[in-house]
Amino acid sequence: MSGGQPPRDWDKELAQIDKLIATGGAGAGAQVPAAAGGAAQPAPRAARAPAVPEGAPRRGVFFTWLRLLLGLALGVAITQWPYVRGCGLPLFGYLVAVAGVIVAGLWSAVSSWRSRSAFAHGLSIALFCWGGVLAAREVLPRIGYARTTATWFCPADRGKAPAPAAPTRPQGAF
Repeated sequence: MSGGQPPRDWDKELAQIDKLIATGGAGAGAQVPAAAGGAAQPAPRAARAPAVPEGAPRRGVFFTWLRLLLGLALGVAITQWPYVRGCGLPLFGYLVAVAGVIVAGLWSAVSSWRSRSAFAHGLSIALFCWGGVLAAREVLPRIGYARTTATWFCPADRGKAPAPAAPTRPQGAF
């Protein structure tokens, strides 16, 4: 060998590799070499990952459902919005509340994905879509994408009281 390195002892290195394989250092499905003419035996399989990872205890699942239920409550309650939301500041307040529904859907979707809760994840995606429907219902008429049109800001004369109508007489009276 060039470079002044001593020759390698291949028997010793292969024995170390055999020890590693026998102790489970090899991947699943690897074969442990036969010792003294015996048949090769499969290496022990690695343990399966748990359904809920160790890093996500029951507390994480609880908070996932808490986030989701609060978001669902907001998504249902917003259908009973008590204020006129036709234009101006009330419209923007409503759109902020709808954005809260969308954010709650996304937040609970991420949380349910991490805690491996499939049903909660499906509900989170439905909540997110519901927020999108609520937002589209208000935004699309204002950007010209719907049959009816609406405005973002209220006209200036909207706050004034209407002029009183002139009294009328019945037709047969003098």
